[in-house]
Amino acid sequence: MPENYTGTFVTLEGPEGAGKTTQLKQLSKQLDILGVEHIVTRDPGGTPLGRQIRRILLNPENPVNPMTELLLYQADRAQHVGEVIMPALKEGKLVLCDRYTDSTMAYQGYARGIDFGVIEELNQVATGGLKPELTILFDLESSEGLSRLHPGGHDRLEREAIEFHHKVRDGYHQLAKKEPERWKTIDASKPMTTVQTELRKVLSEQLSGKFDLNDL
Repeated sequence: MPENYTGTFVTLEGPEGAGKTTQLKQLSKQLDILGVEHIVTRDPGGTPLGRQIRRILLNPENPVNPMTELLLYQADRAQHVGEVIMPALKEGKLVLCDRYTDSTMAYQGYARGIDFGVIEELNQVATGGLKPELTILFDLESSEGLSRLHPGGHDRLEREAIEFHHKVRDGYHQLAKKEPERWKTIDASKPMTTVQTELRKVLSEQLSGKFDLNDL
């Protein structure tokens, strides 16, 4: 069971190029203006150790076995939860995390084909059972998302075949169907300003009881 905390844990998920990282930066600026105590972090790479793991995982020159890939993500996550996420939640903060365990289910489970039971067990061990109260899916057709990426700058996962990315997107859809009370989906193909408005609306509606988000 996860430790007790008074904060709120929100994750943002989506396929490559969906724009969630950019949207998260804009959201954070507005939360700062409103004085909402929050942190923005990412999975993998939310700690100094995690940033080293992230470089290994995403380096296109590194051939990585699927199980090695899964275990590296979990090593990053265990450090991330213990060092960053849980301390912030205990301080009553809103934690906004760019990717989390659902990414592992989508990428390593649905796309790589690793046994879901193995992934779920490792997720449980790495996080101590910590799950987000709200997960926002930035949904986008795979080819459109990949076309948004900077030419020549693709990391190891971005360079996977289009079939891999289709499986990732379908995986996210399946995960969202299983837990509709936790997941909210935003159409990431819309203009950036529209997506930001919808993101703020979702947060305001879902978290109004814990944070003053009336002006979000």
